[in-house]
Amino acid sequence: MSSIKIECVLPENCRCDAPVSSVALRQSGGYVATIGTKFCALNWKEQSAVVLATVDNDKKNNRFNDGKVDPAGRYFAGTMAEETAPAVLERHQGALYSLFPDHHVKKYFDQVDISNGLDWSLDHKIFYYIDSLSYSVDAFDYDLQTGQISNRRSVYKLEKEEQIPDGMCIDAEGKLWVACYNGGRVIRLDPVTGKRLQTVKLPVDKTTSCCFGGKNYSEMYVTCARDGMDPEGLLRQPEAGGIFKITGLGVKGIAPYSYAG
Repeated sequence: MSSIKIECVLPENCRCDAPVSSVALRQSGGYVATIGTKFCALNWKEQSAVVLATVDNDKKNNRFNDGKVDPAGRYFAGTMAEETAPAVLERHQGALYSLFPDHHVKKYFDQVDISNGLDWSLDHKIFYYIDSLSYSVDAFDYDLQTGQISNRRSVYKLEKEEQIPDGMCIDAEGKLWVACYNGGRVIRLDPVTGKRLQTVKLPVDKTTSCCFGGKNYSEMYVTCARDGMDPEGLLRQPEAGGIFKITGLGVKGIAPYSYAG
C-alpha cells in the first residue's frame, strides 16, 4: 500500500484588479483566466490581461468561480454572487458558461448557487459538475463535437461530515476527486457506482480544490481558504490558505487540456 505524504508549498503570485478564480493553458501560448466576470488572455511574464468576453452584465454583484478547459479546447466556467461570508450569498444568481475557440460564449443554464468543480470522463462522453450548495456531484451526457450537455443526474450526494463539495478533478482511472469545503478532506469517488473509495484528510478545514501535477501527474495539489477564520482558528490551523502537495496516493492524474482560441 502506498504511503501518503502531505506537505505545504508556497506559490508565486501576481496581482489583478478583480478576483482570479481559474487559470488554464492556452494552445497558442500563455494562459487564459477568469477574472471577475471576464474571460481573459493572460500574459504571465508581462503580468497583463486582455479581455476576450464578459458575462453576467446584468448582475453587478457576480463573479466567476471555478473553470476548466474541455477536451475540445473550450473554456468552461461558472459564476456566483459575491459572498457576504464564506458560503453565504444571494442564491440562484450564477450560471454555467463556456468560451469557444472563436471567443463566442455559450450559456448552458442559470439558477446556480456556487458554480464549482468540473471535469470530463476519460471517454469524453460525460461532463461532471458541482453546484456547491446542492451538496451533490452531478453528471451530464456530453457531446464533444458540439459542447452540448443533457440528461443531468446526481452521481454522489455528500455525507454530513464531508460538508460542501468544492473543486474537483479526475484521475487516470476515471475516478473523481472532490475537495470538501469545511470538511478538511478530499474524497475519491466512483461516478459509476456512486461509492466513496477513499478519504484523505488534511490539517486544515477549508479545502477548496484539487488537481494532479508533478512528474507523470503523480502528485495531487490541494488548495484551501482562510477567509472567515478567527485568530484562534488560525492558531490551530496556521497553514490555512496554503497549497498542499500530496504524494503516495498510488494513482495518477491526466494532463490538462489547453484553450484552443
